Amino acid sequence: MKTDLRGKKVLIVGTGISGIGAAEVLCRVGACPVLYDENEKLIKEEVQSRLSPDCKADIITGVLPETVLESVELAVFSPGVPVDTQLADGLRKRQIRIWGEIELAYVLGKGQVIAITGTNGKTTTTSLVGEIMKAYYESVFIVGNIGNPYTETALLSGGETVTVAEISSFQLETIESFHPHVSAVLNITPDHLNRHHTMENYVAVKEKIALNQTKDDICVLNYEDEYTRAFGERCPASVLYFSSGRRLKNGYYLEGEEICRARDGKAERLMNIHEMNLVGLCNAENVMAAIAMSDAMGVPMDVIIKTVKSFKAVEHRIEFVATKRGVDYYNDSKATNPDAAIQGIKAMSKPTVLIGGGYDKQSEYDEWIEAFGDKVKCLVLIGQTRDKIASCAREHGVENIVFAETFEEAFKICVQNAAAGDAVLLSPACASWGMFPNYEVRGRAFKEFVNQLKES
Repeated sequence: MKTDLRGKKVLIVGTGISGIGAAEVLCRVGACPVLYDENEKLIKEEVQSRLSPDCKADIITGVLPETVLESVELAVFSPGVPVDTQLADGLRKRQIRIWGEIELAYVLGKGQVIAITGTNGKTTTTSLVGEIMKAYYESVFIVGNIGNPYTETALLSGGETVTVAEISSFQLETIESFHPHVSAVLNITPDHLNRHHTMENYVAVKEKIALNQTKDDICVLNYEDEYTRAFGERCPASVLYFSSGRRLKNGYYLEGEEICRARDGKAERLMNIHEMNLVGLCNAENVMAAIAMSDAMGVPMDVIIKTVKSFKAVEHRIEFVATKRGVDYYNDSKATNPDAAIQGIKAMSKPTVLIGGGYDKQSEYDEWIEAFGDKVKCLVLIGQTRDKIASCAREHGVENIVFAETFEEAFKICVQNAAAGDAVLLSPACASWGMFPNYEVRGRAFKEFVNQLKES
C-alpha cells in the first residue's frame, strides 16, 4: 500500500456506484468514511442497503454540517460531482486534498496500469486492450468509466496485475499521483463543455493522463488529431503515434485496408481491417491504438492480432442488433456527442433512418449534419435538443425531419420510414439524461423494440 489511510476520516461526495465503491474500499483499509449527498430527499436507509454489512460509514444528506468539514482529512469526489463548487472551494481553503475514485484506487492498488482516455472510442479500445491483456497475462482487471469501479479491484491486485482503465475527463480532474505505465489519448473533440466551460480546460484535463509519466513510460496518441499531435511535442512520456491518414516513420498506420507497424522507417503489415469484426474508420483507429498499447506492454504480436480478429463490437457502439423485414438495425447509443455520432453515420453503407437528440451538453451539430451526405433519408428527433438540431439540419439542406415525443414513438416512426435494404441507426449525438438515466438503458430499450418486431 502506497498510503496509510487507517483511522483517517474521509468525506465521500456522491452516493452512486463510485461513492459506494470508495466507501467499501476505505472501510477495508481501516479508514472512517462519511458518505455525503446534497440531495436531502435521499433516504439514508436506501444508501445503507447498498453497502455491505461490514462497511460502517456515516451517511449525511442535505446540508453538510460544518463540524464534519472540521474533522475530515481527505475528500473523495465521485466523477459526476464538479470540483468548482462551494463545497470544493471550502475543502481547498482548509487544505483538504480532493481525490476521485481513480486516485484512491491507484494509491491502494498494485501492479501496472494502462490508462485510456479520449472523447470517443474509449470503451471499445479499453475492452479490446483488456481482452488482449487477458490472453497473455494471468491477473487482469478492466475498470473505470467502462462501468466497473476501480476501487472494487484495487485491493485484489498484486505485483503482476495489469489494470486496464478507461478514464473520463471527470475522473482526470482529481488525480495527483496516478501514474500509468502506458497511457493513450485517442482523440479530443468538443464535449462536456457544460462542465469544463472551455475547450482549453477540457484539453488540459485530458492531457493530465500523462501528468506523472516519464520517458520510461509510453503515451499513445492520434497523429491525425490536432490536439493530441500537439500534445505529443510536450508529453512527458515517450510518444507512440497511430495514424489513419498517412505513413509514419515510427508508429502504427493505416495504408489502404492494411494496418502497418513502422520502426525507423521499416514497415510491416499486421492485418487487413476486413479481418476484424469492427466496422468504420473510427474502429480502425481504436484497433491501432490497442495494438500500440499492447505491443508496448510486451504482448507478442501474434497474440495481439489473434485477439483483435476475434473481438466483437462493444454493446451500444455501432452494435448490429438484427435484420428485420430487410432492414438492418444498429445501436450506437454511446454516441453521446456529435463527433461520436459522425463515426456512426460514416459506418453506414445503406440509406439510413436516424434517431438523434437528447440532453443538451451545449454541443454544436453542423459537422454531424454535414457528415450525413446523402445517407440519411429521414431524421427522427427527440428530447431537449430536437429544435436546435432541426434548425441546424435545415440550414444544411436536410428537410425530412420528424419530431417524436417519446422514444417508443421515435422507433415506430423509423419502422414506418425504413424500407428493405435500409438501415435504422440510433446515434443520438446527445446524452440520454431527461429521457433515460444513461446511454445503456437507452440502447437496451432500442434493442428491445427491435427484437419485438415481427418479420411481417
